[in-house]
Amino acid sequence: MTQLVTEKQWQFYDEYGYVVLGKVASDGQHEALCRRIDQIMLGTAKVNYDKMLMQVDSDNGKYHEFNEQTQGHKGSHLNYRKIQDLEFDPLFLRYMQNPLFEDVCAHVYGPETVISCNRAMFMNKPAQRGTQLVWHQDLWSKTFATPPLLTVYTALDTATRDNGCVQIIPGSHKRGMINPEHGAGFLLDEDLVAKHCSQEQVHHLELKAGEVALLHNLMLHSSGINKTDTPRRAFSVNYMDADTRSPEGVPTNFSIIFGSGSLVPEHLEAAVT
Repeated sequence: MTQLVTEKQWQFYDEYGYVVLGKVASDGQHEALCRRIDQIMLGTAKVNYDKMLMQVDSDNGKYHEFNEQTQGHKGSHLNYRKIQDLEFDPLFLRYMQNPLFEDVCAHVYGPETVISCNRAMFMNKPAQRGTQLVWHQDLWSKTFATPPLLTVYTALDTATRDNGCVQIIPGSHKRGMINPEHGAGFLLDEDLVAKHCSQEQVHHLELKAGEVALLHNLMLHSSGINKTDTPRRAFSVNYMDADTRSPEGVPTNFSIIFGSGSLVPEHLEAAVT
């Protein structure tokens, strides 16, 4: 049977801005995704690296001192911080097109809405490394007239407090855009952190390997460094209405995931063989 999000889970999501769905991928698919992302980092995968935005982890863990994020491979190692555009990898695309995620998008955006992908991103906190991610909301107010609402977050490895799991402020999605004066409208300064992110409100989103959480993009979140000897890898997909426009009304033309014109994994495989 196809897994579905229950009404009780949607009520929890509406109230708190997140909900944990449990494991979605089969054991085999989950293991294959973990192998593939390591292959992509090591440079041995048959993918189009020219289409992938890649960033090496910072040397000191400070958010404002991370390395440049540009397209193309940056060396054979496992110390990448972010890799975007994974919708162009057939294995990750198949996972993104899981019927459960299509059902989730239909609930958030409407059943007839064509769904595109703002970003399909691998996020990594390598062993004994990782960048301190400051408190923020996932907003692109300068990019979209109506910012996307939904992120589907998959823990590729077990995420704990010790290895830098995501920290959230449940219910903060109801506060709207907290820092509209920032260029992208998402980073919080020290005063706003003190006001909106007290330790009493913080929830550590600890997940088992393979578990999926739905996150509202307005929910405040951050993450720490990895203090363990194993990586904390995750796959984060921001789904959006394909008809989303720029503030000037220009179509955004992001890759379509669900609906007419959607990417086809077999076509991607044929392109790199």
